Amino acid sequence: MRARAVSPASLTSAKEQPSVKRLATLAAAIGLALPLAGTGVAHAESPPPTGAKAQWIDRTTVAWPKGLGDPTSPHRLLHDGGSFTLTARPGGLTAAQRTKFPHLAGYDAYSVKETPDQERAALRGALTAVAGDVTTGVQTPGVLDDLYAAVATKATLGPSFRNGRPTLSVWAPTARNVALELDGRTLPMHRDAGSGVWSASGSRDWAGKPYRYAVTVHAPAAGKVVTNLVTDPYSTALTADSARSLVTDLADPALAPPGWRGLRKPKAVPLRDAQIQELHIRDFDQRAGYLAFTDRTSPGMRHLSALAAAGTSYVHLLPAFDFATVPERRADQATPPCDLAALPADSDRQQECVRGTAARDAYNWGYDPLHYTVPEGSYASDPDGPARTREFRGMVQGLAGAGLRTVMDVVYNHTAAAGQDDKSVLDRIVPGYYQRLMDDGGVATSTCCAGTAPEHAMMGKLVVDSVVTWAKEYKVDGFRFDLMGHHPKANILAVRKALDALTPGKDGVDGKSVILYGEGWNFGEAANDARFVQATQKNMAGTGIATFSDRARDAVRGGGPFDADPRMQGFASGLFNDPNAAPQGTPAEQRARLLHDQDLLKVGLTGNLAGYRFTDSAGRGVRGADVDYNGSPAGYAAAPGDALAYADAHDNETLYDALAFKLPQSTRPADRARAQVLAMATAALSQGPALSQAGTDRLRSKSLDRNSYDSGDWFNAIHWDCADGNGFGRGLPPARDNETKWPYARPLLADPALKAGCGPVEAASAAYRDLLRIRTTEKAFGLATTEAVQAALSFPLSGPDETPGVVTMRLGDLVVVFNATPQSQDQRVAALSGTSYALHPVQASGADPAVKAAAYAPATGTFTVPARTVAVFKAG
Repeated sequence: MRARAVSPASLTSAKEQPSVKRLATLAAAIGLALPLAGTGVAHAESPPPTGAKAQWIDRTTVAWPKGLGDPTSPHRLLHDGGSFTLTARPGGLTAAQRTKFPHLAGYDAYSVKETPDQERAALRGALTAVAGDVTTGVQTPGVLDDLYAAVATKATLGPSFRNGRPTLSVWAPTARNVALELDGRTLPMHRDAGSGVWSASGSRDWAGKPYRYAVTVHAPAAGKVVTNLVTDPYSTALTADSARSLVTDLADPALAPPGWRGLRKPKAVPLRDAQIQELHIRDFDQRAGYLAFTDRTSPGMRHLSALAAAGTSYVHLLPAFDFATVPERRADQATPPCDLAALPADSDRQQECVRGTAARDAYNWGYDPLHYTVPEGSYASDPDGPARTREFRGMVQGLAGAGLRTVMDVVYNHTAAAGQDDKSVLDRIVPGYYQRLMDDGGVATSTCCAGTAPEHAMMGKLVVDSVVTWAKEYKVDGFRFDLMGHHPKANILAVRKALDALTPGKDGVDGKSVILYGEGWNFGEAANDARFVQATQKNMAGTGIATFSDRARDAVRGGGPFDADPRMQGFASGLFNDPNAAPQGTPAEQRARLLHDQDLLKVGLTGNLAGYRFTDSAGRGVRGADVDYNGSPAGYAAAPGDALAYADAHDNETLYDALAFKLPQSTRPADRARAQVLAMATAALSQGPALSQAGTDRLRSKSLDRNSYDSGDWFNAIHWDCADGNGFGRGLPPARDNETKWPYARPLLADPALKAGCGPVEAASAAYRDLLRIRTTEKAFGLATTEAVQAALSFPLSGPDETPGVVTMRLGDLVVVFNATPQSQDQRVAALSGTSYALHPVQASGADPAVKAAAYAPATGTFTVPARTVAVFKAG
């Protein structure tokens, strides 16, 4: 699971209240739907439904929960014009239906025998299911897919242009009517019966005009027919604060910065070799937004350029699509009304002041999608119109000029709101379809918000279409899927297939070079493939789509992200060798835990390969899949590139803050920096891709905030000038997610020695860049298969005599020693005696004076490595 959650309060704003006169005018313009044909008991005669427990899964079948109502009573579907009689089907759902809807396998099955036209008509009004004295609502996504998806999935939705003339199209199969509000006029739209798509075509002068749809539909959340005024879910541009969509052709040359059409990207890097910087746009620069990436002389761009020169290949941007929680006009954005810098380092007043304006400030991570395929307006110089499109493209262009390709963090697994909330877009157009519903009809919220259902055909299509648009129209080079385990594996593979079809000649981009990775966590209502085969860690192995690996992360940092006591230590944070004051068991227990952490680290260094064989720290011959990680196999990857290594990311404490909690408080700043570089090295020097949070190489702190999604600039900003400190000691972190840890945080924040100065900051950054140069120039770190890794990589000292706190890895003609202990260590590899090794030339002439003391004695095969140091030796 994830530490970050979006506050429901931050998603709510005042609903737009059109005047009575305006609604009357609109109703007259669009009319009302004709009554539905049918006979039987009228809907009004039934008792009010309880939830929506019956599920109409396809054209012929309603799945009915066992025990709901009297099974001997007549079962009926009531609609606005009458009712359909349901006939019990012996044996329940068919094998094919149970495969498609595994969570309904135990339901009874009832047959529906009406014609498709009758069913389509019924679906455009209120539906209830009745059995005896039980009345329940009806979930309809399955039957909507059966009736419409074959045609609708091939439709072009949103704005499209032919010879400069626009057509606007929206999928709304259950709507009684849809009208187009265009620049103050209300125009009719045409419904295609086969697809359920409503469309309107216009003249060239529609271009640039604001629009939205007036959708007349029965809304279960309102319990009646409503007319919802909704923006286009396939919007390509928006007015400020997402009030209206704009009729926009992304191919318009006016929307491109100079040089966009001929933009040359840095050479594509295979996913298994990707070195990624995860970056939030506002953390990078608090004022310039997208334009900050066009100034190559700024401190931030100079640093990114230096990382690119050392081997960083991608910048992963936290959500930069249109999201719901930030006022987009700068004049509407609040700032904390306090002198934050004047307050004590361990005060709770900073967080109190920041929280007072959090709902109205310019800061949020953006994991609350509003429109999936439009750049966020608050990062643009002008959110009202085309600037956001042009400037987003300028950002991609600026990163490319610095030698970096662009990855977008995409969040298709939930929406900012559902039902009749004004921040709900999809659910106000096709109520109950795009959101994933629980068995009782409530919207699933395990993702933190209103969950979506990419298993439904048209939500799955939206995911694919949106990703393809970003790749084609914005030249985005990769996508990181938030909570990817809540997607079907088939949906993510469909994204891969659609991208692979893009070619430079036809589309202007090579889709096969676009990388994909995501969070393969397994939890919530979809857990354990309960509803479909998920895009989780184990299921995505072998697909070429990577998942974040938490195994080595936890082993290196120590403990887990949800520990009540944040001081639990691990490999890089002093477990056993440099214990802190936390109760962590006897020395023998700590030693055993450290050695198991080292086994997890070894699996991580192989790329988390399930089939890699090695000797563990107990002397047993094991595979990666045999090593335990909290009851699950540590190794799950089929090939390097299936697992993405990292020591920190935006979720949970920064690496510096985690080490602040875990290392003994007396640890010197220089040693903290060395521990940080060592922890980062365990990811950077692994097989497969690696990710680092931006600023981590500069000892970035968020003042111990473990969940800073809405903590403002004060806690989140990256401090490019080391003279400003590293962000540590800016007050106690916000109480919302951190108050239980304040007793541990106070003495640390009050200690001036933990606020890193320029010496440790610059030393850590330079040492990390040296390691990147080694990682990206030595081909042995980028092996393509399990067999190649098995042949080239070994841990020659692994076994019962392994040194606690030291991992020695042999990789081709390299030997890498990770010494996490506070003392120099000798590692004797007898099999290498007589062989010539020397410190890698990059480190021998590099920035870290300590590593230059590393030595090798060929007579005995002994490698000597200083304290808290990663040394890479190369055979001569």
